[in-house]
Amino acid sequence: MSTKLMTFSFYFLTLCCFVSVVESRKLGFNSSLFQEVNGNNDGDDSIVYIWPLPSKYTYGNNTISINPDLSLEISGNGGYSIIVSEGFQRYREIIFKHHSRKKSGVLYDVNKLKIIVNSDNETLNLNVDESYSLFITAENGSSIIQGASIEANTVFGALRGLETFSQLCSFDYGTKSVQVYKAPWYIQDEPKFVFRGLLLDTSRHFLPIDVIKQVIESMSYAKLNVLHWHIIDEQSFPLEVPSHPYLWKGSYTKFERYTVEDAYDIVDLLQLLNSWFKPLGVGPSVAFLHFVVTCYQSINVMAEIDVPGHAESWGRGYPELWPSETCREPLDVTKNFTFDVVSSILADMRKIFPFELFHLGGDEVNTDCWSSTPHVKHWLQEHNMTTKDAYRYFVLRAQEIAISKNWTPVNWEETYNSFKGNLNPRTVVHNWLGPGVCPKAAADGFRCIYSNQGVWYLDHLDVPWEDVYKSEPLEGISDGSHKKLVLGGEVCMWGETADSSDVQQTIWPRAAAAAERMWSSRDMTSARNMSSTVLPRLEYFRCLLNRRGVPAAPVNNYYARRPPVGPGSCYLQ
Repeated sequence: MSTKLMTFSFYFLTLCCFVSVVESRKLGFNSSLFQEVNGNNDGDDSIVYIWPLPSKYTYGNNTISINPDLSLEISGNGGYSIIVSEGFQRYREIIFKHHSRKKSGVLYDVNKLKIIVNSDNETLNLNVDESYSLFITAENGSSIIQGASIEANTVFGALRGLETFSQLCSFDYGTKSVQVYKAPWYIQDEPKFVFRGLLLDTSRHFLPIDVIKQVIESMSYAKLNVLHWHIIDEQSFPLEVPSHPYLWKGSYTKFERYTVEDAYDIVDLLQLLNSWFKPLGVGPSVAFLHFVVTCYQSINVMAEIDVPGHAESWGRGYPELWPSETCREPLDVTKNFTFDVVSSILADMRKIFPFELFHLGGDEVNTDCWSSTPHVKHWLQEHNMTTKDAYRYFVLRAQEIAISKNWTPVNWEETYNSFKGNLNPRTVVHNWLGPGVCPKAAADGFRCIYSNQGVWYLDHLDVPWEDVYKSEPLEGISDGSHKKLVLGGEVCMWGETADSSDVQQTIWPRAAAAAERMWSSRDMTSARNMSSTVLPRLEYFRCLLNRRGVPAAPVNNYYARRPPVGPGSCYLQ
C-alpha cells in the first residue's frame, strides 16, 4: 500500500469512525466523538498509553472486549508468511497472559484479528518499510470497517502493528477479560528514523546468549530495530573465528565464548535452520520456529570489530599482531598479516551477519607506542608517514576490505574529525563525543548516527530520563537534504559496570525514552509539561516491561538501575 493510499485510508476510516459514532448515538450507546491527534498532545484527557507514540491516531470513548480465543485471518501477498502467523501467536500469548476461561454465552466485541500484508518480500534491511495501519472497533458495531485489523506493506510493519495492538489490550481483573479502552481506534504509523539502535558491549563483561536474546526481545517492545553488537575489545575476544581459531584465546575464560552457531542464533537462526533442514525435506518444530522467527526477524544486527585500537585481546592468540610485547595496541600497521587477519575475520563474519552496515570502530587510537617501536618507526620513515598518517592508512585499508565484502563501513567520529576528506563517501559517521558532529558530517555528504555520550550513553547512570528524552538527532540541522542523511540514533550500553545481573535494569526504561524520540515525530511528543504528558506514559511502559518479564528499573531514580527505596506502586516510582 503506497503512502498516498495509506493517507487516504486514514482519513476515509476516520470518516467511517465519525459515522459510527453518530449511528451509535442514534442507537443510544454511550459514545463520544473521536479526538484526532496529529500535533501537540497536552492535557490528561489526551494521554494515550502507547509507547512509542504513533504518527497519527484517532480514538473514541468505548470499551470493547477481546475474545480469549482470538483467531487470525490473513490476506495479501505476504499475509501467509510464517513470520505473521508466529508473530500473532507470540503476541496472543502476551495479551492473554492471564488464563481466564471463556465464559459460555458471553458475546465478545472482537473475535478475530485480520492481518493484511501487501508484499511477500521478507528481506530485512536498513530501509525496510515498517509502516502499518491498525483499526479496532466492535465487530457488531455500525462502522463500515468492523473488528480488529492490521494492514502493512511488509511483515515487519505487521509486527510493529501487533506490538501496538498488544499495548492497547488490557486485562480487567474485575471481569477477568481483556479489554480495549477508548475504542474505536484507528492508527496510521511509521518510524521517524530508519536506524533506531542499542549498542550491547560483550567484551567488558561476557553476556550469555540467553541474556542477549532477552535484550533483543525487549527491544522489539519499544520498536528499536538495530542491535549494535560490540563483540570484541581490548579486554576480551570472545567470538570464534574459524579462519583464525586462536583468536578467542583472548576470551576471559574458555566458558565465556561465542561459537559461530551462537552468532547465527543471535542474528537469524531461521536462516541456519533452513540450510540444515531443507536438504532433508523436513522443517524445524513449530515451537522452535515460534521463538526464533518472531523475536529476531524484526531486529537487524550490526557487528563491530574496533580497529586499530581497542584490540589488545587479539594478540593473546596471535602475538605477532602486537607491535611488541610492550606495545600491544594499536595493532601492528606494518604487517600484511594484520590486514590478512582483519580480512579473514570480516569474511567469516560476512557469512553470519547479513545487515549491510558493519562497524569498524576507529575511536580512541593512541599511536604513541608506534613511534617508539623500532620496526614500526623504521616502516613509518620508509613510507614517509607520521603516526597520524599511519592511523589514517589503517582505517582506510580496513574500509576497503569491508567494502570489498559488500559492507557499508561505519566508523566512530574520530575518523571523520581527523581525516574526513579521505574517508570513503559511503562511510556512516557515528557521533559519540558530543553534539554538533551530525550537522557537519551531513553538510559534507556523509550519513550519520547520533549517540551523544552526554545523554545517550546508558552507563552514565546519573543522566535522567528527561535528558535522554529531550535529545534530538536532528539538532542543528535545518536543511531538508541534510536531515535525510541522519539515519537515526543509538543508545549505548557499555559494559564496564554492567553484566547479566544488571544489564536490563540499566538499559530500561531510559532506552525507551530514546526509542520514542527515534520513532515518533517531535510534534507528537512535545517536551512541554513532560511531567504530566510524558512521564505517566513512560511509567506505564516501564510497568508493561515488568509484566512481560523485563526487569526495567524505576523511572524516577536519580541513579539508573537503582531499586525502589521503599514500598509503593510500580506506576509511581
